[in-house]
Amino acid sequence: MTTSSAGPDGPACPVPAPRAPVDAAADGPAAPAEPQRRIRALYTERTVTVYQAYSPALGLPAARDGRFPAAWKRERMTWIKPSFLWMMYRCGWGAKADQETVLAVEIERDGFDWALRNACLSHYDAGEHADRAAWQRELKGAPARVQWDPERDLGLRALPYRSLQLGLSGEASRRYADEWTVAIRDVTPLAREVHARVRAGETAAAAALLPGERPYPAPEGTPGLRRVS
Repeated sequence: MTTSSAGPDGPACPVPAPRAPVDAAADGPAAPAEPQRRIRALYTERTVTVYQAYSPALGLPAARDGRFPAAWKRERMTWIKPSFLWMMYRCGWGAKADQETVLAVEIERDGFDWALRNACLSHYDAGEHADRAAWQRELKGAPARVQWDPERDLGLRALPYRSLQLGLSGEASRRYADEWTVAIRDVTPLAREVHARVRAGETAAAAALLPGERPYPAPEGTPGLRRVS
């Protein structure tokens, strides 16, 4: 049984591509180019929604009670994803073993921002760290890790820009489970419905079901954004 959402790497289950991708530019001017790295999320003034996928033994009680059960290992690193489609890529639309229950976890923005401000990049970046030793020291003491991975389209194909994965451990993991979580919903039916529409070639209908994610105002100092406008 896994006790945290799967980590940042690993292949996704093969998913048929949409028959006809939505051409947003067909009915008007092209949208501005996406920055290389950006947090995209469903959020309100007070909360932000992130996604994780678990076995039913963990996911169903969490959704039922609105909080993570005692079996959820707070001492382990857990990865949260503000991008619904990146979560679908990682869990194979909820078809992968121990990832059959997809959860939308609504957490306090104050907690999310705290994790970002106290995070370290999961990999060495010469543009952000004085040297590799400095990065390793920062990584060792950080309660959170930031990783930027290619965003996904409805066919789960990589896009030319990246979205956030945030790894929480130690203090951050405990606070996520016991302090920051406001609500937990089982969105497995939504994942299945979107996937069914994609498989049927109903791309526009699938897109209309997606959560209304928009650019999130990342706090100053967010790793990977320090030199990205």
